[in-house]
Amino acid sequence: MTRPARLQHLPPALIASDVDGTLLDGAENITARTRAAVHAAVESGSGFILATGRPPRWIPPVVDALGFAPLAVCANGAVLYDPNTDRVISARTLSADSLVKLAEVAGRVIPGAGLAVERIGEHAHDAATPQFVSSPGYEHAWLNPDNTEVSLEDLLSQPAIKLLIRKAGASSADMVAELADHIGSAAELTYSTDNGLVEVVPAGVTKATGIEELITPLGIGIEQVVAFGDMPNDLPMLVQAGHGVAMGNAHPEVLAAAAEITAPNTEDGLARVLERIFLR
Repeated sequence: MTRPARLQHLPPALIASDVDGTLLDGAENITARTRAAVHAAVESGSGFILATGRPPRWIPPVVDALGFAPLAVCANGAVLYDPNTDRVISARTLSADSLVKLAEVAGRVIPGAGLAVERIGEHAHDAATPQFVSSPGYEHAWLNPDNTEVSLEDLLSQPAIKLLIRKAGASSADMVAELADHIGSAAELTYSTDNGLVEVVPAGVTKATGIEELITPLGIGIEQVVAFGDMPNDLPMLVQAGHGVAMGNAHPEVLAAAAEITAPNTEDGLARVLERIFLR
């Protein structure tokens, strides 16, 4: 399913791709077709970056599957990461005071919700400091979590790049709607799975701002970017990019906002668009 669309910049100066539900297929792999299409785009002179909700430590498997190490906008824009050197370029954090206030709101508005935070150091893999810490009894939204359980006081005691608010069985969209009236502009609320998980990052931080921070020193404007995504945390970059492409499996809000709808991630939707641009 594709909407006819014209790209203002052919070829685009940069391609920005979400990871889960977009670059990866249903088995969380990068297919040979998608990998070949990305490589063809890069060989043609376009840049390629990842723009994901994942923390930096979850980027290496993606890099290995791609066969090269693009720069990554992580944690929904809060972290810029260079996987080639395992270096955090920059990080935007929620202060300990902000975390305490957000936790109070979450406990009052979403009774029974668990909390977790993502912390960051200079490198993605900091064995000395737990990076994903959760409150007692936190129920995870994915398999094989790599968290360390701590007291709520400890959880809120240090700055974090992301606060996770989790309530099993709830709707992420409903949770965002309930929290938004109480949090306002104090932080950014979004979600990448409608499985009772809200992701909170500092105010003004989105995947779009992360992309702009990376590309501005290169003399590239966001209007020269083609962006791919599937969930509400992708909306800012899809709307602000020169050309925003929604995957066929995307959330309804993303489908409605994108300039183009491609095939689902299970049918090489990203590859189909890149092939049209670079392999014709």
